[in-house]
Amino acid sequence: MQNDLIQRVTSNPKYQELKSKRSTFGWTLTALMMVAYYGFILLVAYNKELLATKMGAGVITLGMPIGIGVLLFTIIITNIYVRRANSEFDDLTAEITKAALK
Repeated sequence: MQNDLIQRVTSNPKYQELKSKRSTFGWTLTALMMVAYYGFILLVAYNKELLATKMGAGVITLGMPIGIGVLLFTIIITNIYVRRANSEFDDLTAEITKAALK
C-alpha cells in the first residue's frame, strides 16, 4: 500500500510541477541572499573606507544602514517565500494529496 501511494504521488504531473517550481524559487532566493550577504562581507573586507564614511555630522557611518538593509532584505525574502509556500505550493500539495488518495 505504501509503495503504491508513493508511486501515485511521484508520477503525478502536479508533483513534478511542484518540485520544479519550489526548487527554482528556492535557488533564486538563495542566490539573491548570497549576493546580498557576500556582497556586504566583501565590502567589509575590501572597502572599509566606503563603509566607514560618515553620514552627516553624527556618528552613523554608511556601513550601518547597509548592514541593516541586508537584515531587512533577509526578512523580506523570507516573507516572500512563506507567502508563496502558503498559497501556491500548499494548493499544489493539496491537489496532489487529493489525487493520490482517490
